[in-house]
Amino acid sequence: MPAVVPAAARHTGSVLRPSPYLGRLRERAGESLLYRVAGPEAHQKRARIHGTPGPRWFGPERPVRLVHADASMYIGGLAALLLQSLHPIAMAAVSAHSGFQGDPWGRLQRTSTFLAVTTFGTAADAERAVVRVREVHGRIHGRTEAGAAYSAADPHLLAWVHVAETECFLRAYQRYGRRPLDPSGEDGYVADMARVARALGAEHPPETRAELTARLAEYRPELRATRESREAARYLLSRPPLPAPARLPYGFLAAAAVDLLPTWARDWLDPPRTTRVMLPLARPGGRTITAAVRWAITSLPPPQAGGRQNSG
Repeated sequence: MPAVVPAAARHTGSVLRPSPYLGRLRERAGESLLYRVAGPEAHQKRARIHGTPGPRWFGPERPVRLVHADASMYIGGLAALLLQSLHPIAMAAVSAHSGFQGDPWGRLQRTSTFLAVTTFGTAADAERAVVRVREVHGRIHGRTEAGAAYSAADPHLLAWVHVAETECFLRAYQRYGRRPLDPSGEDGYVADMARVARALGAEHPPETRAELTARLAEYRPELRATRESREAARYLLSRPPLPAPARLPYGFLAAAAVDLLPTWARDWLDPPRTTRVMLPLARPGGRTITAAVRWAITSLPPPQAGGRQNSG
């Protein structure tokens, strides 16, 4: 929708200049978002990821780059965490070894950096990032309260985490992204994500949108709500470590994330009352939040263009 020019400006021909205060506010908001998501070395990371020359896993035309550069990832990422928590064995591993409450920002920064490196970084940096994650996964193992053994390197659990992420990132982009993908683009995004999943050791990652939908359905019998998943949902949705002024915008983001989930997952998680109250406004709220994030992050200096694609 085009901006509305005040009547006085239309009649007098005067030129409207952006408010310096608004510009400073926008810049501070962009820096704060970048710091939260990428950590204190955010600008250095961006420069390396986007500016280092060399072949990439994905060329600039690939759907994964379009989706992962969009503000809708904030909603998709939260939805993915909620959906992933419904696998009791995967959730037991998270609760025992990393959790959501112990270091929430560190967890977010590590995940966002991995996504950025594998999506936009050089092939060499992407491969090193995968090796580091596989080394961490190899050290995480134990038993659930019911006595079931788990390992973070289990290809079946890795595939579940991958399926939940891919489903939620794609749903969020199709609902809130700038230019939703056509069916071919959706298949391309799923195929791009499968490349990273295979490198991490996930079993038979889906390659098309139809395969992704079918694979999510295959996991349904393994999923259920647990004490850990409900605790994680309450923390992520209603008790995030944020300053008071950010709580209302986050409430809309949280409602949009819950609204993004399949109905069965939403019912199992039993979101807190504050989130349920906001669900009727989830979609307009989600559009407002993604627009606000785009407004803030476009104030940041653009990273340098990356290198060519690696066809291998």
